[in-house]
Amino acid sequence: MSFFSRPSSSAVKIVAPSSSHSEPSSPKFARKDSTQRQCRNIMIYGSCKFQDKGCIYYHPPLDSSSPVPPDSPTPSAALPAQAVNAPVFVPKNPASPVPAPAVPSSHIGPIFALSTGSSEYHYDESGAYDSQAQQSDMSANPEGVANLAEHFQALDPSMNMNPYDQVGDMHLMDYDGAMDPFYSTEGAFAHQPLDYHLYTHSRPEALQQRYFISDNVREELQRRSEATYAAPPPGLNLPEETQGYHSLMPLESTIGERRKFGNWYSTVYKALNSQDGIAYVLRRIENYRLNSQAAFSSIESWSRLKHPNVISVKEAFTTRAFNDNSLVVVYEYHPTAETVFDAHIKTKAPQFQNGRLQAQTSRIAERTLWSYIVQIAGAIKTVHDAGLAVRVVDPTKILVTGNNRVRVSSCGIVDVLMFEARQDIAMLQQEDLVMFGRLILSLCCNNLGAVNNLQKSLENVGRNYPQEIRNIIVYLMQKPSPLKTIRQVFDMMKPQMLQEFDESLNAVDQLESDLMSELENGRIVRLLCKFGFIDERPEFARDPRWSETGDRYIVKLFRDYVFHQVDQNGQPVVNISHVLTCLNKLDAGVDERIMLVSRDEQSCLVVSYREIKLCMESAFSELSGR
Repeated sequence: MSFFSRPSSSAVKIVAPSSSHSEPSSPKFARKDSTQRQCRNIMIYGSCKFQDKGCIYYHPPLDSSSPVPPDSPTPSAALPAQAVNAPVFVPKNPASPVPAPAVPSSHIGPIFALSTGSSEYHYDESGAYDSQAQQSDMSANPEGVANLAEHFQALDPSMNMNPYDQVGDMHLMDYDGAMDPFYSTEGAFAHQPLDYHLYTHSRPEALQQRYFISDNVREELQRRSEATYAAPPPGLNLPEETQGYHSLMPLESTIGERRKFGNWYSTVYKALNSQDGIAYVLRRIENYRLNSQAAFSSIESWSRLKHPNVISVKEAFTTRAFNDNSLVVVYEYHPTAETVFDAHIKTKAPQFQNGRLQAQTSRIAERTLWSYIVQIAGAIKTVHDAGLAVRVVDPTKILVTGNNRVRVSSCGIVDVLMFEARQDIAMLQQEDLVMFGRLILSLCCNNLGAVNNLQKSLENVGRNYPQEIRNIIVYLMQKPSPLKTIRQVFDMMKPQMLQEFDESLNAVDQLESDLMSELENGRIVRLLCKFGFIDERPEFARDPRWSETGDRYIVKLFRDYVFHQVDQNGQPVVNISHVLTCLNKLDAGVDERIMLVSRDEQSCLVVSYREIKLCMESAFSELSGR
């Protein structure tokens, strides 16, 4: 402690040098001006007992009031005269020496207000300081040390400081030997570039999808888009165009077992319309000769019918483009759709489970079955109210177009094929109800031939499904009667209709939430388009440096700030979150300021997003001539 002084009133005990004390390791050098230097014993103790025994330092006369040697500077008034040349206290510690902490002068008094009791300071006869003796003295009188520790503890409660053992504290404080050990250094944080792969890593289920649509919806929409624009394979020998439809592609197998409409073979194609560019489904009836143009009157009635569970009819025509007389009916196209037969009834190939090849169980779930019943019943009711009959309530003609979403397809074809039969519409509607009952029975039993053994099939339905479903099947398969209508079926499943209505509303809410997450994408795309028009433009108005000057230069620097940042290792920062944040702030024109640095790092600009937006709008307006 090199700058505190012993109070003048305290008793001082001078200890004679002892032979047991080891000699200091440092060599002694006699100074040339030693006769002009005042003896430190005079400065500290007021007298020197070696004055008459050969002490080589200056000893002022006893009557002198100012014990200052000749040619010696006057001590500073900030500290006592006795503290000017006091020895430096260095704790005896095997660790490397640590520089003394810098303490404000305002804290010197209270920090070093040590006990005024007697204490011993050991010097040898040459004035050398004995650090071992001083360390033992401080250990014998720990009151001052405790006060010092309490003071620094008050400055920083998290510090557990031992002034005589700083090795452990420096380790805890991440001390590197170059900073003040009384103040902890902040740990260095190495910035790592964020890894945003939005469509690769799965997100936790608890994380709300706030910025992008869910992965299931996105993947399903991408599959539908891929199926819509899929190109037909070569070698199919299909016509290049027929009645304004081109790029024909078969949607079902044209070899092996083929399905029929009555006595006619049928094939389904996907084709693009030359007028609107939309994909449609062409159902072709092979080798059919139309005898009367009036047969297309039912197609006009079907084209006016709109229902969410009925695939709309667009038009019908006959053609010889397939090298025969073919009837073609055009429907709306629902990509990736499959029939109810393929989804639930068709026998699926066995799969390996637990090391064994096991057959797949395909029994339809109760909730899914109720959903199908409600939707198909709604479609039948709408068709019957329009004075028509479905006539194709068959597992191979009802499509599953989404999650528990079914639609009745191939409507109107039977009306054209059987136009000359002229059957009563009421009887046809009764046949629809019977076909509906057979469909439900086939779904419950996973077998198209379940109707052949009706009693056993109904017992199977009663074991696996609730009694309400069995009652509906029995009602639908009764003999035709004027009192037998589809409205009675709705009365038998009112609770399930309410549940289906609730689930449909939940589905709408989910789709609206997904739409909200994608709503602002158009604004971001417009900003990116403006960037492409302005940045790096070769020439405008005969000025090859147009994109490098004026407002365009700020836009260029902002593009580098958004897309061309690098980390401390010089690697590109591919951070989609940073890009989206900057572009949204730019579109909003916020007042937040950022610093844009030129590529040569010789100049920088501090601008706000609002100013950058004005620069971009000005440059784009100049390009568009507005």
